[in-house]
Amino acid sequence: ISLVFSLGATKDMGKMLGGDEEKDPDAAKKEEERQEALRQEEEERKAKYAKMEAEREVMRQGIRDKYGIKKKEEKEAEAQAALEANAEGSLTRPKKAIPPGCGDEEEEEEESILDTVIKYLPGPLQDMFKK
Repeated sequence: ISLVFSLGATKDMGKMLGGDEEKDPDAAKKEEERQEALRQEEEERKAKYAKMEAEREVMRQGIRDKYGIKKKEEKEAEAQAALEANAEGSLTRPKKAIPPGCGDEEEEEEESILDTVIKYLPGPLQDMFKK
């Protein structure tokens, strides 16, 4: 006789060999207790990991405070608040900021760029450009 074992085969083996399957009168009660034990273990596991995450968050917050780092949510909230403050009282979309120096003052802008470049040159070269 060749027997093939699979997941459900072990229960059927007893029947095939002539044995009767034992009926447990407390099977439902035992199954209920087992399910309750599993639920309790799951709750304990979740509580354990929640506690660990809370401890990590305290440590993270200490680091943020020490180095002046803001949470991603705080940055987004501040950006949203700034947009709302700019748009307050306006019925249209927020205006785009025009960088300083853009517009009608083209000649002054070119001079200021040249002055800035000259400022960073060594002394003899500065004298050449100033003459």
